[in-house]
Amino acid sequence: MSKWSALGQLLEESQPYSRAGGKIWLQILFVFRILLLETAIESAWNDDQLNFHCNTQQPGCENVCYDQAFPISHVHLWVLQIIFVSVPTLLYLAHVFYAIRQKKKSKKQEKELGVARFDGASVEMHWQKIEVKKSKYGSEAHSKVKIRGRLLLTYLLSIFFKSVFEVTFVLIQWYIYGFTLKAVYICEHSPCLHQVDCFPSRPTEKSIFIVFMLVVSLVSLVLNIIELVQVLCNTVKNCVRDEDEFYYGTADLQSLSQESSPSVLTAMVPKDQAGPVKQASVYV
Repeated sequence: MSKWSALGQLLEESQPYSRAGGKIWLQILFVFRILLLETAIESAWNDDQLNFHCNTQQPGCENVCYDQAFPISHVHLWVLQIIFVSVPTLLYLAHVFYAIRQKKKSKKQEKELGVARFDGASVEMHWQKIEVKKSKYGSEAHSKVKIRGRLLLTYLLSIFFKSVFEVTFVLIQWYIYGFTLKAVYICEHSPCLHQVDCFPSRPTEKSIFIVFMLVVSLVSLVLNIIELVQVLCNTVKNCVRDEDEFYYGTADLQSLSQESSPSVLTAMVPKDQAGPVKQASVYV
């Protein structure tokens, strides 16, 4: 239970760093894959080898034919698929967890350093005005955080590799089994002395689950592609917006430099400390 609670805490902290496509993908992963695989699909395949019968009495022939027909079980293949497509997301969540801890650590250090001062006069109010203007000009929703730098690269790579793994496992399943389960398998392998017909159990029911898991894989793949395109578009928009904010901030700095004239500083200094004021420079 402690492992699941730790995972839940990690998912809760990473919510501002997740987008709509990623949240839907996680829901599909847990509900339509892990939960369904644990409850329904695994029970449908639990007697797969036990009820696999061939029209022969040759010792060892039936086992060899089963191994030839099913080199790996569908359930085991889907488990591997879930593991592979989940690893990039887990790595991204780990990076988010590290980034959150570093952010909290830096905020704590900033509080310890205190408010920056300019010649004894606090300029905190001026910077607050700048931040208000910037937030009005173009700020994000309070429930989202801009993903930048290495975190953005990790996010893009996680989506890319998830898509690659989805396509890879769909192709592997198509190459080994196809997308339906045959009612009759023909076996011609030693130690079988002649051609043998083998019959798997419940082929129609299993074919329905196979098609369902294929649809889930394709839906996940489409979500990954949409999310990748959306993140790339948002990244381009944020780059353009940051350039505008840079010029906007430069104008504010120029106005701050103009306000930092000797007359303004004289007005800011208490009367008992009035005297000749030297022009100072602002270092940001």
